[in-house]
Amino acid sequence: MRSAIAFIGLFLIAGFGASAPDVKTNAHGHSYTSAKIGYLVDFPSSSWRLVDEPDDIHQNTEFIYNDRTEGYLRIRKEALEEGLSIREYAMRDQDQRVRLFLPGYVDGKMEDPFVGRLKGVTISYEYTQAGKPMAGRTYYLQADRTVYALRFTGMRDKLGRIRNQTDQIARSLRLK
Repeated sequence: MRSAIAFIGLFLIAGFGASAPDVKTNAHGHSYTSAKIGYLVDFPSSSWRLVDEPDDIHQNTEFIYNDRTEGYLRIRKEALEEGLSIREYAMRDQDQRVRLFLPGYVDGKMEDPFVGRLKGVTISYEYTQAGKPMAGRTYYLQADRTVYALRFTGMRDKLGRIRNQTDQIARSLRLK
């Protein structure tokens, strides 16, 4: 009976492997890629887990660190308009997608530049959610005329504790 279940499980994995996410683990963390995306990203801790992949409607990949309040990551891929710098794109994105929709939004520090496998800029900010102090940090990484926005959010104190991990994740993002 066990061998039949194992055979069926392997058959399903082999049959649907082309569309399933590719997650490779090691002693400290794991890597993620999928046929739906054009990049690979490394996570330094096994506490990061996939919660949503891109589909026909939503083009974001989402991960959480333990609990959503401890760390939430949304990766978005967009085209960079001709003549627009990565810094200008980051400022416009922050104005149009973040600042208007978060209660108690306060600008943080724009650190320029950010260097990993891809180069870009970061923007940090704070806001409130249900009366609790929250923080966000977005890494805008450029590959030719494409921008990968890695938006991390979480409770202010908890997100601050994993800052080394958010930097590591952003540095690891690379194209397939």
